[in-house]
Amino acid sequence: MQITNQFEVAQPLGAVWDFFGNVPQVAACLPGTELTDELGDDRYGGTVSISLGPIKLDFDGGAEITHRDEDARTISVAASGADRKGRGQATLELTASLAEAASGTAVEVAMDLQLSGPAAQYGRGLVGDITAVLLSDFAANVQNRLAAIAAGRDPDEITPAQSAGGVAIGVRAAQMGLARVVRRFVMPYRPEAV
Repeated sequence: MQITNQFEVAQPLGAVWDFFGNVPQVAACLPGTELTDELGDDRYGGTVSISLGPIKLDFDGGAEITHRDEDARTISVAASGADRKGRGQATLELTASLAEAASGTAVEVAMDLQLSGPAAQYGRGLVGDITAVLLSDFAANVQNRLAAIAAGRDPDEITPAQSAGGVAIGVRAAQMGLARVVRRFVMPYRPEAV
């Protein structure tokens, strides 16, 4: 499943690029993610926990930076994990591209997420909506950490990323799903201009 998202942060390109090169800082911005091991050579071990009502997935796995291009300001990561209860596996190929923007730095995230086993039953729409909500929270967390660094504060002193679960994420994902349905069924019936 291909998922893309774009956001801007009010910090200069160089500062944002340095931030994205610090994997523990980036991991701290991802809701539900915990970095547990730095394995060397740009490889890391960790966990991802996502819950939404009766749906709860806990993945143990690893990630590796597979490509880093200083000139183009792109970084690619490959990650994979298995659910602790044997309900499936996930693989992720992610590329983040940074560019200067009027308000600071534009960040484009493109990912290919593949779920297998029972975890895949939740459907493309639900998984895509939840991922979009989590990416939105990630963008806000990146901005907060970068602002703390720019102010000379320890970014670990700010509020850590929230868990990836709960009613708020469910409501936001449901709103996105409803908006998609409305666009699909209402928009084709717009009256034509005469």
